Amino acid sequence: MDADRLFKFVADKWDSTIVPTLCEYIRIPNQSPAFDKEWATNGHMDKAVKLMVDWVHAQNVPGLELEIVRLPNRTPLIYITIPSTDPAFNRTLFMYGHMDKQPPLTDAWAPGLGPYTPVIRDGKLYGRGGADDGYAIFGAITALKALQEQGAHHGRIVLIVEACEESGSPDLPHYIEHLKERIGVPDLIVCLDSGCGTYDQFWVTTSLRGLAAGVLKVEIIKEGSHSGHASGIVPSSFRILRQILSRLEDENTGVVKPKELYCEIPAERLAQAKSCAEVLGHTIFEEFKWVEGAKPVTEDVYEAMLNRTWRPTVSTVGVAGIPSLDMAGNVLRTHTAVKLSIRLPPRVNAPQAAAFLKEFLEKDPPYGAKVTFEWDKAGSGWDAPALAPWLEKSLNDASNLFYKKPANFLGEGGSIPFMGMLGALFPQAQFCVTGVLGPENNAHGPNEMLVIDMGKRVTACVSKIVADHYTHFKAAN
Repeated sequence: MDADRLFKFVADKWDSTIVPTLCEYIRIPNQSPAFDKEWATNGHMDKAVKLMVDWVHAQNVPGLELEIVRLPNRTPLIYITIPSTDPAFNRTLFMYGHMDKQPPLTDAWAPGLGPYTPVIRDGKLYGRGGADDGYAIFGAITALKALQEQGAHHGRIVLIVEACEESGSPDLPHYIEHLKERIGVPDLIVCLDSGCGTYDQFWVTTSLRGLAAGVLKVEIIKEGSHSGHASGIVPSSFRILRQILSRLEDENTGVVKPKELYCEIPAERLAQAKSCAEVLGHTIFEEFKWVEGAKPVTEDVYEAMLNRTWRPTVSTVGVAGIPSLDMAGNVLRTHTAVKLSIRLPPRVNAPQAAAFLKEFLEKDPPYGAKVTFEWDKAGSGWDAPALAPWLEKSLNDASNLFYKKPANFLGEGGSIPFMGMLGALFPQAQFCVTGVLGPENNAHGPNEMLVIDMGKRVTACVSKIVADHYTHFKAAN
């Protein structure tokens, strides 16, 4: 494989077709079903599917077969297979991406930027979904084309692109069950929906946290009452909520209290966190836009890395029962509700944790209030299997070729629900979970952006890894 020739092909493809097509994709407001209840009728997801499918067909990949799979009452899924370039080699490599997007948060974007208005500035493509995870299908196909262009071999490829990842991938298990005979048994799974610690080397994700999310609601009276008349007699639902949250989380430190939400951190992951802390340093704090005088939970980089990757955390992401400031009268309210996003360590069983949280939060309510916790998401995390020597070498070789630095390995604080499911379904498979979500990328938030050069280099690295998959197993046969 000629690395210089490969990278030139990849870079040219990004500049000539991928970036322009990503700009068109950014313009489509195809929010994930959890955020757009009309997704099935408003046509946005279908438009994103068509854009991607048309681009794939235009690449004229030999032997490529593409199907838009639609199970009843499910989001669509793009299913692609590409035969091995060597008829005598039939081992499978599985690739994954998603097309659905987070909500726009339109009012929070910087001047001149917007969720559905693509802007290229200083080598960065701004807009919702470009990095998370619109680029994946384009990068995957280009990685394969780059090998074919110079006659390098690859194995059989299965590529799926789902449309409900940002909703927790509820449809994906049904599609995997539907397609499992056609998928086969992959040796290697490549996921292009993860993060990177910096933009100057190839990063591989070793773990992902799980998630338990739901609504905690406290009800105390059946109708609102004048605060001068009721306060001092009727306890505030907000104060009761605070008491209950203090059972879950230390409000002074952010430490989650129940031991049931923890797991032991493997020694290898502790060592990787230490290595990442040394490489990244205080840049992990600097990427956030702090108000003047604000400080992080801890200024110890190593402990902060562990907090983000292997410890539970609680975030309040929504609220109900509280009027806006301009509509706030002197009323003691009937109830207060909050949406909790509880990140769980990679080895904690999320459905069990959610069941525990329901019992834990609802028991012994102060003042006999009605307290409910209704969880709507419970996805377990993922801890990667030990790297096979051939794959570890391939990852480092790829990074050295296209970044002039060896690869680095880190845990991610977010979730990709599909990874845990694939790990259980294909326990013998190796994983390469990577992506372009790096410093100041701000996926899910305002000003989401994709560093275009990072997209090119990740694509080139994936080409190398795909080629090495063929080389290793061909020799082993």
